[in-house]
Amino acid sequence: MRADRLLRLLALLQRHRHLRATELAERLEVSERTVLRDMAALSAAGVPVWTEQGRTGGCHLMEGWTTDATGLTTDEAQALFSWASGVSAADLGLGADLTGALAKVAASVPEDAVSRGEALGAVVLADRRRWFTEAEAVPSLPVLRRAALDGVRVRLAYRSPDPRSRGDDGRTSVRTVDPYGLVDQSGRWYLVAAHRGQLRSYRVSRIAEVSLLSEPARRADSRPLPEIWAELRGNFEVQAPQPTTLEVRVDPSVDRSFWVIVRNQLVTDTEPVAMTHHTWQLTIRAGRAALALVLAWAPWVELVGPPALLSELHDQLRQLQKTYPAGRISPADPSSEG
Repeated sequence: MRADRLLRLLALLQRHRHLRATELAERLEVSERTVLRDMAALSAAGVPVWTEQGRTGGCHLMEGWTTDATGLTTDEAQALFSWASGVSAADLGLGADLTGALAKVAASVPEDAVSRGEALGAVVLADRRRWFTEAEAVPSLPVLRRAALDGVRVRLAYRSPDPRSRGDDGRTSVRTVDPYGLVDQSGRWYLVAAHRGQLRSYRVSRIAEVSLLSEPARRADSRPLPEIWAELRGNFEVQAPQPTTLEVRVDPSVDRSFWVIVRNQLVTDTEPVAMTHHTWQLTIRAGRAALALVLAWAPWVELVGPPALLSELHDQLRQLQKTYPAGRISPADPSSEG
């Protein structure tokens, strides 16, 4: 259920106090059933609205109803309403609460503030999902939110990306951790928690099960969450492969499709530099990824430099010839054709 539609519905009722469901459906460009569902959502959020059947029935808002949220400027209301289209609150299990809060705010601000907020929501979209990736499922996030707020320990069933860290039987490992907080990093949620006194980050989409414990969390580090996360992120980036800058000659027939693939490997905030019309300078996150791109796109993409990477490419080609000698490649079976 879209928060901006609920805000428009409440704004209409605030101005008219009573409108028929058919009229609201026409103005909102939805069905009457959707209008009735939206009315039920507003009522559940504490807004004094109700519906009546019959010739004189329709959708009603209590006369004189206001909220305590006063004094907002148009820009302040606009900021609140535009944020309602984000998914962070929904991931955390607070989507309905955000909708209810904004609905109450909408009833106390000028009509222009609501309309401007809706206008911004129509022209600004925050898509946090990376290219060529599905949205991550994070069903355990609301439970983790409660654990972090209440300061209690949790037991996790965690699927580690490293097979060496799993149990001998290959099952997901179980561990008890002390949560510090949650981080939304470009659409990927992480739990910051201490395991056996050591601070770690856990990708929430890899948490198979989570249960709250009655024990209080043992938080030995009193620093704010942003400082802790900055340290964890810095440690990870130091250990990660170092970026590699290379020059490639790209055949014009594949330049668009190659760019779609290569841009996901670029270091953040870097753009390709056109050395000549068909030669690009690219800064890739890791040298191995750079080699893989060049090999996968040959002969349409040719590595020009640097010399060290060219030498490594030649070593890789010699290794490929040993791994896949020509004699191992059998001709296709003519009987299988057609």
